[in-house]
Amino acid sequence: MKSNVHVFSNTEFDDKESVLSHIGVRGQQYMEFAALKLPILPEFIIDSEVAASLDSVDLRSTLKKYMKKLEAATGKVFNDQGDPLLVKIVISPNLAIVHYPTLHNYGLTDTTIPGFTRFVGDEFGAHEVLFLIKGNLEIELKIAELEERTKDVATIQKHIDMLTEELEKNLTLAEYNKAIQKHKSLLDEGFFDDSYGQLEIALKRISRLLSLEVMEENDTALIVQPMVYGNYGKDSASGGFFTRNIVTGEKKLEGLFYQNKFNELGSSGKDISQIDRRFLSDLEKTARIVEDHFKEIRSIRFTIEKNKVWLIDQRPVMSKSTQADIKTLLDLNERKVIDEEHMIGAVKPGQLNEILHPIIDLGSVKDLPVIEGGISGAPGAAIGRVYFGTDRLLEAYKSFQQRGEDTRCILCMPATFAEDVKAIEVASGVLSSEGGYAAHASVVARQYGKVSLVKPDLDIRGNRGTIGKTVIKEGDVISLNVPHYGDPMIYLGKAGLIEPDPEESGLIEFIKIVKKHVGSFNVRANADTPRDAALALKFGAEGIGLCRTEHMFFDAKRINVFREMIVSETQGKRVKALAKLKKMQFNDFYGILKVMGGKTVTIRLLDAPLHEFLPHNDTEMKTFIEYLKQQDKNAKISVADIQASCEALREFNPMLGHRGCRIAVSYPEIYHMQIEAIFEAAYKLVSEGIDAKPEIMIPLIMNDAELKLIVYGKKIEGGAYKGIAEVEKDVRERLKVKPMSFKIGTMIELPVAALGAGEIARYAEFFSFGTNDLTQTTIGLSRDDYNSFMPDYTQFDIMDANPFMQLNIHVKELIETAVRRGRMTRPDLHTGLCGEHGAIPENIRFCKDVGLNYVSCSAYSVPIANLAIAQFTMEDNAKAE
Repeated sequence: MKSNVHVFSNTEFDDKESVLSHIGVRGQQYMEFAALKLPILPEFIIDSEVAASLDSVDLRSTLKKYMKKLEAATGKVFNDQGDPLLVKIVISPNLAIVHYPTLHNYGLTDTTIPGFTRFVGDEFGAHEVLFLIKGNLEIELKIAELEERTKDVATIQKHIDMLTEELEKNLTLAEYNKAIQKHKSLLDEGFFDDSYGQLEIALKRISRLLSLEVMEENDTALIVQPMVYGNYGKDSASGGFFTRNIVTGEKKLEGLFYQNKFNELGSSGKDISQIDRRFLSDLEKTARIVEDHFKEIRSIRFTIEKNKVWLIDQRPVMSKSTQADIKTLLDLNERKVIDEEHMIGAVKPGQLNEILHPIIDLGSVKDLPVIEGGISGAPGAAIGRVYFGTDRLLEAYKSFQQRGEDTRCILCMPATFAEDVKAIEVASGVLSSEGGYAAHASVVARQYGKVSLVKPDLDIRGNRGTIGKTVIKEGDVISLNVPHYGDPMIYLGKAGLIEPDPEESGLIEFIKIVKKHVGSFNVRANADTPRDAALALKFGAEGIGLCRTEHMFFDAKRINVFREMIVSETQGKRVKALAKLKKMQFNDFYGILKVMGGKTVTIRLLDAPLHEFLPHNDTEMKTFIEYLKQQDKNAKISVADIQASCEALREFNPMLGHRGCRIAVSYPEIYHMQIEAIFEAAYKLVSEGIDAKPEIMIPLIMNDAELKLIVYGKKIEGGAYKGIAEVEKDVRERLKVKPMSFKIGTMIELPVAALGAGEIARYAEFFSFGTNDLTQTTIGLSRDDYNSFMPDYTQFDIMDANPFMQLNIHVKELIETAVRRGRMTRPDLHTGLCGEHGAIPENIRFCKDVGLNYVSCSAYSVPIANLAIAQFTMEDNAKAE
């Protein structure tokens, strides 16, 4: 049997495969720690070749021989009456899932119990005797079950149930002793006579159990290990800690220790930093070894017995923050413990949401009423007073600013539209009842880094909303918690927030490393302001893939000028209003192109239906009429006149009506104004030594003739249509500057455009796939309405996934077709995807595989997309090797 027993400690180990294959999972773990020279307790293992056949073996001499090593390390002696060494038995199968209990306190006999209790107290000593009995009865129960001794099973189970209750109570010494006498009769005669005899009995009974188990032969090993106690006198302690702060990632032990206590139960612990310096030094050294070995934060439990530190166990930490993960990985990488590839692969893209947005301090909401559930539109946490409309929110926000009060507000509406963007921009979050992940509120919230939650059961009537029996009134404070993983929650009241700090969290440094592994396929951002552009750059964007110009007109200083242009009765009046807007647009484009100097900015010309810009309530109407009268003192303008103009512009299906390039065909002066503003800004920047790279994107193109007209113009009887190319040339000649490099392309968002991509590519230098509209028009689902019936479709497995999150298979087919046909006409055609689908890793994989050049998403999703791309690129490189 000598060759089947293996001893190891922090100074002695054997990691040969011939040994490791016979000591089980737990044995392999202990051997791993021994090789790291961690302060583990020594142990010996009876390997799996003999562990199930110990019945006829004389174990006493073997136990005495190997026990000496355990005694030398601990300073205690097994079977000693004054200061006895106690041991535990660990059953170690080769299976990763272990269903056996760990059996403790062998060595407690009638002669050694007094010596043990001298250090730990009579009640604790008696408790441990009961625990010893329970562990052995659990083995006897398993044996009786396998041997089908029904009567014995019932008797033993009854005693185990009683023991479970007794161990959970604080019994008196007399009660403990009575319980011991009641249960010990079920154990082998002589079990408490002698420590070696007790250990031999236990090992043979466990061996018997292993021989009865239906499993692979020679599967399980038995480990004998000393026990140490943190309550073994004033020079002893117990405790646990994380190898670093699990929230901030600070490289400092975080935990508690309990002086002269067995564990934390019923104990008041002290911060681990207050422990004796000599112990703290040992624990810090252990933490660094463990963290470096596992390449992550770990939780460690330890015991100090008689001034000696022992590592009891260590485990992964499930509750650590993403910030702590990233800070740990950056530290490990800096010290060359891990390489960049390991670091990038260790973080799931979706985890980054946690450090891009605020999170709720869960300790602050314990007493707040909560409403669970909903559809996550944009992740994060938001607190604020509720307002049921854009105007009311903006008025309240302005009032709070003037009074120096908390300006945080939550916009609560059934759904939002283009005119509500200005409220979303200043609000902390949006709570809506219609739509879902791809609804307007969710998309805009993600763009601005705000929180969006859709609650289909929210009933909004006037200035109040009802969810079940809960009523939320205007002005009430609520807290939205929309995690990336898990169920959203609405807390009724003010929660505490933990604000993100990209610099402090390590995110910016992490992104810089990620970007080195992205390759040629990259990420652009959807951004409409210089501020958004700057944020996108900070988060690793390689340009702007979608600048929505319609969002620029909803500013309070601009909206009425734009409305003036819309309701103008003649082209001359429209041009006059557009001249005012052009100055504003010039500043927009100058600012964005300057921030993105040297990187491409794809500017989508006006897309939204014109009616969305018109007054939607009496207050807006009154303000607009006052504005018009200021422009022309002699004008006779009535509400009826304006309402008539508004009604004339309304459409039955505006998303497929007079919008996008169709407006340019009817009112070319609108696009001409935007083109002039773009190139006047771009050429000014060039004159200042700044590299401006504009791309002009024309939305909603359905065929090549439409695009050709808008790009190159057309002479018709009685006049001519001036194209974009000619407008740019006019600007250049007027400014007397040399031509600059720019591209004109289109957004592919209609199935007909995808199928006609070969013809469209004759006039488009790039394609940008607008997958929200392409999804809507391909499968006939409204992104704002489908959630009302989608639960029924999910129940019956009619659709695999949310098509506004994961690209539908037929939408993918259209994209692939468009890329292939487009490049047959124009081999150097640049292609990208600019919908929020571009932030989902599964979609990014498809885009990369099908040959797109980039994806574009909100600034706050750029790090997520970059990380996904880097991981895919590394996977592809590994396959190619």
